[in-house]
Amino acid sequence: MNAPQWIFNALRFIEKKAAYGQGKGYGSGTVKHEVALVASLLEQKPVLAVDMGGHSGTYTRELKRLFPHLPIHIFEPSTANIAKLKARHGNDKTIVINPCAISDTNGFTSFYSDKPGSGLGSLHKRKLDHYGMPFDVEEQVRTVRFDEYWIQVLDRCTIDILKMDIEGHELCALSAFGDALSATKVLQFEFGGTNIDSRTYFQDFFYLFSEAGFDLHRITPIGLEKITRYREADEFFFTINYLATNQRFLRSA
Repeated sequence: MNAPQWIFNALRFIEKKAAYGQGKGYGSGTVKHEVALVASLLEQKPVLAVDMGGHSGTYTRELKRLFPHLPIHIFEPSTANIAKLKARHGNDKTIVINPCAISDTNGFTSFYSDKPGSGLGSLHKRKLDHYGMPFDVEEQVRTVRFDEYWIQVLDRCTIDILKMDIEGHELCALSAFGDALSATKVLQFEFGGTNIDSRTYFQDFFYLFSEAGFDLHRITPIGLEKITRYREADEFFFTINYLATNQRFLRSA
């Protein structure tokens, strides 16, 4: 005998609200809150930031609102979004716009989306049929390894803030960071539905950052929750933003 459907609907509603309070599913449209929390962790004014997956420049704009003179290096592969970035930030001499994607190799590859300029654009061809969303827009984009960029362009400088929103490709990109990871104070990354398509898990990130000497924090509506151990319940595939703080620089974070 089946239980009444309203019971399951009520339980799902409670589940969703409880998850949201923990930051699970909270990570869309919260840039101002995200940047404020990042800034609160820094003990000094930042002197270098990197925005991977710059989209149309909203994150960079918020950084600039708090730190007007902060040099920022943006990476964005979408042709449509590169045009938006240049229109918004092209006259700012402290902003460098790199029209490419961050990956584990230098070269060229396909970039997929549901429409030009989409915030869902990814190096992974996502399967979103369950949303009635064909992921059939494709363009060829250049890819670069960040470790080489950090050495050749950033001259091995310490990075105060590094934000990664590259739609499921974060773990692959991080695998080619080299010593640039240990030179980063605070790294923000997104986790969610795109990790289903890239077949990557929060467990991968937890151990990568733990072994590299970082503390992990989940951004929630009421502040940061420090993640001290891995739990399978953290494999939650609605948009979440995490902060990884380098113990070398921020031991009290």
